[in-house]
Amino acid sequence: MTGAAGSVSLAGGRADRAGLGAAFTAVRARLGLVALLLALAALAWWSTADRMAGMDAGPGTDLGALGWFLGVWVVMMAAMMLPSLAPTVALYTTMTRRRGLEAPLLFTAGYLFVWGAAGLGAYALFELARGVLGADLAWDAGGRWLAAGVLAAAALYELTPLKDACLGRCRNPVGFLLGSWRDGRAGAVAMGSRHAGWCLGCCWGLMAALFALGVMSIVWMAVVAALIALEKIVPWGRAATWGTAAILLVLALAVLAAPDAVPGLVVPGSSPDAMRMMP
Repeated sequence: MTGAAGSVSLAGGRADRAGLGAAFTAVRARLGLVALLLALAALAWWSTADRMAGMDAGPGTDLGALGWFLGVWVVMMAAMMLPSLAPTVALYTTMTRRRGLEAPLLFTAGYLFVWGAAGLGAYALFELARGVLGADLAWDAGGRWLAAGVLAAAALYELTPLKDACLGRCRNPVGFLLGSWRDGRAGAVAMGSRHAGWCLGCCWGLMAALFALGVMSIVWMAVVAALIALEKIVPWGRAATWGTAAILLVLALAVLAAPDAVPGLVVPGSSPDAMRMMP
């Protein structure tokens, strides 16, 4: 059984590397498209930093009105996800054999739509928890324990078969595209949405960790985006997921034991600005 599992893992690793190789070959063939996506990501980072300036109050930061939050969230997702999505979009565009930007932009729009829906769900869950638990979520009550628990759960999820399956679809875009191919404009949107579903299954733990550390923090956004990109595009995917799990677990312990010592973490109530931003 152990030998069989090792063979499957080795074969999966070879498939991932082959899929990534094809995607990066497509990147070289579609440099203009990739440059456009990276430019959009850079613009999204600038916009996010501008709109969220001074709003980081650490874990439990108020999300604001629903419409405002969804607008910021979609731009955040563009900033965080487009760089690692670019190779897949380049490969998809190469496989369509069609000129122009319509197909890749529709694919990207479908992708961001699903992440927007995920943001709506996150907002609803956040507001429900705040309404039901109220003062129990204060940092000096259960807030610190909840933040640490979310980080620990995200670390454990990194090592689950479901995470591995979802990440495999993200790391092997050739297999995903061939298995999910749909023609036309509607097909581009549907494929982008389906790919986002796999990415959501892969990355929801890291997004939950972002909420636990401060969803309005540009620093933690950058950290989470870097971890997502490393897991998706480096050749040694298994090492990346284990490394991510280790980082999340260390953060969970640090948030619980010594939150003031965590670089970049705003401890709720630790400053007048943070206190004003808390719900």
